[in-house]
Amino acid sequence: MHIISGRFKGFTIPAALKGTRPTTDRTKEAIFSRLEAIGAVEGARVLDLYAGTGALGFEALSRGAGQLESVESAGRAAGLLARSAAKLAHHPSWDPSMGIHVSRVKAERFVRPLPAADNPGIDAARSRPGERPYDLVFMDPPYDLSTEHCQEVMTCLVEGNLVGPESVIVLERSGRSQQPLPPSGWAVSQAKSYGETMVFYIESATA
Repeated sequence: MHIISGRFKGFTIPAALKGTRPTTDRTKEAIFSRLEAIGAVEGARVLDLYAGTGALGFEALSRGAGQLESVESAGRAAGLLARSAAKLAHHPSWDPSMGIHVSRVKAERFVRPLPAADNPGIDAARSRPGERPYDLVFMDPPYDLSTEHCQEVMTCLVEGNLVGPESVIVLERSGRSQQPLPPSGWAVSQAKSYGETMVFYIESATA
C-alpha cells in the first residue's frame, strides 16, 4: 500500500494485518476527488476513527490537511500506525506546521473522553475546552460493527462538538449494511457504491 497523491506520494504504508480491511486505491481516489471538489481537505483538522493502516488519514495529510488524529484500538495495528506516523514526520516533504498523533483507544471511548488521568490512551490536550472541531472525520469501521453503533459514534461527535456546521463525516459501510441515519440536524449529502463498499458523505443540514 502507498499514498497515491500529494506531497507524500509513493510513501509506503505497511500491509494490513489480519482483521483489518483497508480502503482500496479506487475507492480512496474517489473519496478524495469528492472531498477536494468541495474544499474539505486543504488545511483541515482530520480525525481518522478505526484508522487501521492509517491510509485515509495519511492521504489527507499528503493532499493538504494540516492536523491528523488517528484512532485505533487494536494493539498491533496501532503500533504499525504509530511507526508509519513517525516515519512520515521525518519525510523530506514534512512541513513543521503539520501535526500527527495516534491514540490507541476504542473509537467510542475517544468520542466520549474520560479525564486524561483515567484514560491514558487519549492525549490530555484532547479534552481541552475551546479546541476547534474537526473539519473532516473518516469512519471506516469493521463491517461486522452494527449500523446502530456507527450512529451512536456520529451522535457523540455532534453532541460533543467534535464536529461543526462546516465539517464532513465520511462513513464506509458494506453495501449489505442498513443505511445509517445521520444525527439530528445532519444529512447524507451523497452516497456512492464502489463494489462491496458504500461511502456516505454526512454534512450539517444547516451549513
